[in-house]
Amino acid sequence: MDLVIFVEQQAFMGKSKAPQIPDFRLSPRIDQVGVGDRISRITTRSIKSSSKLQGLKMILNMIDLTTLEGADTQGKVSQLCNKAKFLHGSNPDLPTVAAVCVYPNFVSQAKKALLGTNINVASVATAFPAGQSSLDVKISDTKLAVDNGADEVDMVISRGRFHQGEYNYVFDEIAAVKEACGSARLKVILETGELGALDKVRRASDIAIYAGADFIKTSTGKISPAATLPVTCVMLEAIRDYFYESGTMIGMKPAGGISNSKLALQYLMLVKETLGDAWLSNQWFRYGASSLANDVLMQIEKQRTGNYQSKDYFSKD
Repeated sequence: MDLVIFVEQQAFMGKSKAPQIPDFRLSPRIDQVGVGDRISRITTRSIKSSSKLQGLKMILNMIDLTTLEGADTQGKVSQLCNKAKFLHGSNPDLPTVAAVCVYPNFVSQAKKALLGTNINVASVATAFPAGQSSLDVKISDTKLAVDNGADEVDMVISRGRFHQGEYNYVFDEIAAVKEACGSARLKVILETGELGALDKVRRASDIAIYAGADFIKTSTGKISPAATLPVTCVMLEAIRDYFYESGTMIGMKPAGGISNSKLALQYLMLVKETLGDAWLSNQWFRYGASSLANDVLMQIEKQRTGNYQSKDYFSKD
């Protein structure tokens, strides 16, 4: 059955069930040759101009503008929020970005700056980016973000525990953070560049999904490699399989290394072909790539007028 039809049927029937938690040691093995073949077909495909413009606007609406540096200041956060508002205010035909993502101590400032918009405020938590801390500290970090008004929380898993095979620990930690999030949506960062084989990416995806993630996310953006199309393909397939079992939709966020529109469009095609049109909104798909916004704006202008704008016309945040 086509997944898009299945989504519509599930929504109509109101069908959603709690699936049985699997033995994560038995997560599906990944055919790396098959994944590579799929990605090769995606990256060699051309897109018609009318579809490209539609895709570019969709991408802009799926971006989480982000500043996560040790040198972040109130001024830098204000500038990022102003940019998020300006992208739409300067041209009402353009959609807004999805969210602005900051550290927990800047959440209240971002909420005030974005008041009156439909732009969410996301916050990293759980000792981002390493995740090397106690559960108590991670819960406290999460509650700080939520209490300050975060709409979304991006947590990192304990990769050391994962590599030791302590899958139940990783599961329980995610579940505890999810509970601490309250009504805020939880994005679980796998840091796939540290996981290695695609089999491990699939296993970590399954753990995060069954533990209660609203989104699964590739990377912190702090190590290389960050997001890649093969890794994203595996994570999307985990989302697809869970949906078939439970009727519950899970979101996806590739983050880091997606700096140009051509690559972003390839991710969008991969989502459509794996999950269908139901996932083509910022409710279920995001890009963690601030620099991508500028290239998307330049490409939209190129599609609209036939002329490129200079990079100097846009702030580099």
